[in-house]
Amino acid sequence: MARAATTSDAFNAIAEPQRREILVLLRAGERPVGDVARELGMSQPGASKHLRVLREVGLVRVRGEGKQRLYGLDARGLRPVHEWVGGFEQFWNESFGRLDTYVQELKQTRQEG
Repeated sequence: MARAATTSDAFNAIAEPQRREILVLLRAGERPVGDVARELGMSQPGASKHLRVLREVGLVRVRGEGKQRLYGLDARGLRPVHEWVGGFEQFWNESFGRLDTYVQELKQTRQEG
């Protein structure tokens, strides 16, 4: 089965750990590519490549300021990921609810015994 291009959607783009690190870094605000590269210990061309992918899927925006290009997070692009993960919320809530019930039953059994 052919793998989807990394630029096809947010899911594929964030599958790469360094891109997720870039998104976390950009939560604090805009940065030039050199800062991103330095902060994450990667080459500037490598950081530029990742930022391009993130920009193409709508997770990062870029704006010029003088000679610099500043990259910033555009979290709206994460909406499909958020909605997909949110579909599992009921599963986890029910699982934690069952675990809580089990723990309470164990406590009750120990107090009675």
